[in-house]
Amino acid sequence: MTSNPGECFDWPSLDRATPVWTGHGFLVNGRMHPILDYHAGASGWSEELTRFHEDVAGEGAHPIDVASRHRARQALKRYIRGPADRAVLLEIGCSSGFLLQELTNEWPQSLVIGADYIPGPLLHLAEKCPTLPLMRFDLVECPLPSASVDAVVMLNVLEHIEKDRAAVQQVARILKPGGVAVVEVPAGPHLYDVYDKYLHHFRRYELRGLRALFEETGLRTVQASHLGFFLYAPFAIVKRRHRRWLSAPADVQRSVVERSISSTRDSKTLRWISALEERLGRVVSYPFGIRCTLVAAKPRA
Repeated sequence: MTSNPGECFDWPSLDRATPVWTGHGFLVNGRMHPILDYHAGASGWSEELTRFHEDVAGEGAHPIDVASRHRARQALKRYIRGPADRAVLLEIGCSSGFLLQELTNEWPQSLVIGADYIPGPLLHLAEKCPTLPLMRFDLVECPLPSASVDAVVMLNVLEHIEKDRAAVQQVARILKPGGVAVVEVPAGPHLYDVYDKYLHHFRRYELRGLRALFEETGLRTVQASHLGFFLYAPFAIVKRRHRRWLSAPADVQRSVVERSISSTRDSKTLRWISALEERLGRVVSYPFGIRCTLVAAKPRA
């Protein structure tokens, strides 16, 4: 393996030229680019919503977000096959890069790539972590070569994509044989409320439907469970109450969502429950929860 694993990756062309990863940005036609921008176009999500969510949730420190990232890293350790120092790990929806930085710490010799739809957080991340290769693209029109990555991580991304089936087909296409997709989405279509509407969720999922979505592409489910099993009852009560705000003005919806997130941000009880759930989750799969979690593998040829 070279000291710069990105040199070995087949980067998709940009502006009719082949990008060269220098270790501190991309060289394209003699010009340096902090990110490879494939001009994803307009989105229902926005930079303002990114700032709002991360500010209210505590810059990635909310107990549920911490548990989510931990579970994703554990899945990668368990299911990535072959030498870890040669793995290509792609996080789609990397936002401000909290998980990306954890991945680079645990897989320092691998190629860890971040991708998102929104340019602002990517540019900020490029300034903060210039040695991370970053890309901007629409997953439904993913520019990456087929069979090019060992793992795709998507935490709370699919619910923001209207054509989620097309997005999953792209994930299956870019995975190498034996590669895995580590996915998390909000659970319970019947729990759709003002939080989902304000944060531009097209849907919430049932686990069996999520499994079917990935298995239709030829991927095989190797792990399926839920996050937030012990939190489900109070969570469901709050979600049903918050449905009454679905037709409220945007500023009212924002206030409700802000209170909902911030009320649990610093909860020691929530941290303890999340830790307990993680330990038990090593040996059991949870039948319901506030988020669906899935690991799907691409069969080897």
